[in-house]
Amino acid sequence: MRPLLLQGHERPLTQIKYNRDGDLLMTVSKDKIANLWYSHNGEHIGCYVGHLGALWTVDCNKTSTLVITGAADNTARLWHAETGRMLHTWDLPTAVKRVEFSHDDQYVLMVTEERMGHKSGIYVFAIGISRPEQSDEPIVILRASGAKPTVAAWSYLDKFIVSGHEDGSLSLYDWRNEEVVQTAKAHDSIITDMQMWKDGTYFITSSRDMTARLFETATLEPMKIYKTDAPLNTATMTPTQDLVILGGGQAASEVTTTSSRQGKFESRFFHKIFEDEVGRSRGHFGPINTLAVQPDGKGFASGGEDGLVRVHHFDPEYFKFKYDY
Repeated sequence: MRPLLLQGHERPLTQIKYNRDGDLLMTVSKDKIANLWYSHNGEHIGCYVGHLGALWTVDCNKTSTLVITGAADNTARLWHAETGRMLHTWDLPTAVKRVEFSHDDQYVLMVTEERMGHKSGIYVFAIGISRPEQSDEPIVILRASGAKPTVAAWSYLDKFIVSGHEDGSLSLYDWRNEEVVQTAKAHDSIITDMQMWKDGTYFITSSRDMTARLFETATLEPMKIYKTDAPLNTATMTPTQDLVILGGGQAASEVTTTSSRQGKFESRFFHKIFEDEVGRSRGHFGPINTLAVQPDGKGFASGGEDGLVRVHHFDPEYFKFKYDY
């Protein structure tokens, strides 16, 4: 399982994302550039250039025609995926920490930061695929009554929006009616990542409290917990195997004081059902900030504080023997 090493960033990675077909990989970091790669060989296709601040988040629609990015320059930008042409810019009050297309590609959610007297919120905008101009007016703005949201995702059929908060809590919104349907205390510290299962019926969260957890979307009931000995920045699930992959490590500000092994900068594999750790993949020289799995389950990518993206392809013989059914 020798990884491909993608060196297209000069600063820490913040998010990586595969497109629906799994042949393209998008990466963003704090160096203001979003990169597009071929996932099978690591060939660099091009960049999306235009942001004036660190990039926090990226997403691609189902047909791989549109890419959206969110950054610390208080904007989210829509790009033509193939040409890199900027199609629209949304100006928001504060930095955009998470963006995500809805399952039908008709909407996009944006999570904003709490800064300079501006409250954080979850903005929902309509996306017009056929028309060149996009609306600058959000359909709804969801405001949290407690701690600020840090991550958010669409549920099954785009019926709800689930958000994770700074105090470790979860909220389930009926976003069309701007109502909070359910809340739950999920973690003891900030929720750093949230990734939905492919049908949106359950999701995984990671936290600085050294755990990752599975929750049912409709009820926010906890289903599984995965315990580690290091703060976690990201968690994801493999679509064809019963595995979850966790990433994190010692805080970036303390990295220079320890070796990579002591800093616990590995991708950790856990059995999704039995909650046992089954393996690790080393390689990064700093905390792992983001993980993504290929939609066909045959590989995964990790992005770290060291500015490197490592694309792993599982051994074909083992994968076929174990999971070709």
